[in-house]
Amino acid sequence: MSDLIAAISTAPVPAAIGILRLSGPGALEAVDRVFRAARGGPMAAAPDRKLVYGTLLDGQGSPIDQVLATVSRGPNSYTGEDTAELQCHGSPMVLTLGLEALCAAGARPAGPGEFTRRAFLNGRLDLPQAEAVGDLLEARTDAAVRTAAGQLGGALSRRVEAVYNGLVDLMAHFHAVLDYPDEDIDPFRASELAAALAAATDGLSALLETYDRGKYLVQGVPCAIVGAPNAGKSSLLNALLGYERAIVTPIPGTTRDTVEETVRLGGVLLRLIDTAGLRKTEDPVERLGVERSRRAMEEAGLILVVLDQSRLATEEDKELVRQAVDLAPTILVLNKADLPRGLDFTEDLDLAPATPVSAKTRAGLEDLGELVAGTFPQPAAGEAGAVLTNARQAEAARRALESVRAASEGLALGITPDAVLTDVEGAMAALGELTGRSVREDVVERIFARFCVGK
Repeated sequence: MSDLIAAISTAPVPAAIGILRLSGPGALEAVDRVFRAARGGPMAAAPDRKLVYGTLLDGQGSPIDQVLATVSRGPNSYTGEDTAELQCHGSPMVLTLGLEALCAAGARPAGPGEFTRRAFLNGRLDLPQAEAVGDLLEARTDAAVRTAAGQLGGALSRRVEAVYNGLVDLMAHFHAVLDYPDEDIDPFRASELAAALAAATDGLSALLETYDRGKYLVQGVPCAIVGAPNAGKSSLLNALLGYERAIVTPIPGTTRDTVEETVRLGGVLLRLIDTAGLRKTEDPVERLGVERSRRAMEEAGLILVVLDQSRLATEEDKELVRQAVDLAPTILVLNKADLPRGLDFTEDLDLAPATPVSAKTRAGLEDLGELVAGTFPQPAAGEAGAVLTNARQAEAARRALESVRAASEGLALGITPDAVLTDVEGAMAALGELTGRSVREDVVERIFARFCVGK
């Protein structure tokens, strides 16, 4: 049996309301030790989810605050255990004294994510839903909120479960044929096995295709800003951020290392990486910066190639554009639009969408945002949340797909169905890890370590 935990579940800053939370055996009795209702009996006798007005007391029975209390009995609570909440005035000192009183009443301070972890362990949430709680807390765009909310509502879990149930049906029928030979059960034919495995393959392949989109929605798109020295890369970064983050000078090669910041553009969260100007150089420090710039391009989900439209394009410009479009979705930012145009926009540059921008005046940033939004469209209605959003989920889905493909290949080679179904069991095990049916304890520890205390 788990012990009783308590935490401050709101930010430690002055606010209108602050919340203290309890969960575990004895939660109702503990709250009665620190709370005195203005009218009526103890909270242990109160109905679930009914707010009761009263006084929060410290360990010596002295009043701390006038609060609202509510209880929820397990298993019909967030954690699946008996829980209680105290809604106080949002004074950090009031909340601290309240937490001390709860600990004196038998609770211990909760660790990061411990309430949600208990919800998972008690079957109130599966693992993608639990991860979605953390994603929702950290969401920085509308799309990220909708994705996390959809996943919390079970959209991804239902999609995975549909594939899992198809494999379960296949296994159940096969074992029924083997275990009950005297029953009138149609045995599996190779064509039926192949069709079932093909359906699982299609489902898992489509699921894996959602990973890039899902991780970008939640984590942001790594976006490399590249170009020749003095094309205006750092100026563009500053313009997008709205403040002077990167040093800007007329001297080529000022930026020697990558500079990273996060910004919303076109409703898309971009993890901007301002890079050193790409050119041949004998300077060992600048050369290291150029190497890092090329590495940033290779790892990017979006590349902004900044071109100085006031001068003629060089062969290096054209080669950079060709390299960029081969690596990732690319947008050409024709900077210095406030100056007379000199850029010859030839076929060599007409490989990606382009838009004029003045980093100096901020003109054209809205049009750039529209291009970014078009490159990373928002989830369609009903799709939100039915996507893979992190590497753990994607890896489990990838292993499941590999096992299903191995089963299909084995069947095509004439391997006996019982051997084929060993691979099917492997696929089911991988999907079980994805949803949390059979996840390892160290994985669970790692997932909830990133949560805030009180959630």
